[in-house]
Amino acid sequence: MMKLIVYIKLLFVFLFSINSVSQEIKWITLEDAVYLQEAAPRNIIIDVYTNWCGPCKLLDRNTFGNKDVAKYINDNFYAVKFNAEGDDTVNFKGYTFENPNYDPAKANRRNSSHQLTQAFRVSAFPTIVFLDKSSNLLHKLRGYKTPKQLELYLKLFTDDNYKEYQSQEDFNKFFETFVYEFDSK
Repeated sequence: MMKLIVYIKLLFVFLFSINSVSQEIKWITLEDAVYLQEAAPRNIIIDVYTNWCGPCKLLDRNTFGNKDVAKYINDNFYAVKFNAEGDDTVNFKGYTFENPNYDPAKANRRNSSHQLTQAFRVSAFPTIVFLDKSSNLLHKLRGYKTPKQLELYLKLFTDDNYKEYQSQEDFNKFFETFVYEFDSK
């Protein structure tokens, strides 16, 4: 039985990898991302958005819609799109997160905050959350980012690259010498 579970996980990873050649980001649920981490560890990137958020829509269109960003995320991360005010039930790290005050009549307006949004302490939208290979919080990046602005953080939080920078001076050097490669379109 254990071998069957391992084979299923590896098949899921393989199917996920096939989709990564696409020009679009392969968004999955947080539960699926954590599940995939067991067979093929990768960091997780979470787009925390709301339906009413203009900058969230710009981030989707201009940044996540960029072919270089999409390819890099698909190749290096498990990508999760999470509605910060939605009504999904999410099981994460042994807890169940819901939005008990969700109002369907306000689906495209300001709604109550999801418990997972609160757990991540996200208070501005969009926010991009980076989790390590054990699903622990690495960083929260607030606000709209262009492809080039996001590139720096994507490359910093790929694998364990961030561990190379032990001080603000180390990060400043990384920032100052960073060579941008993504097309801005």
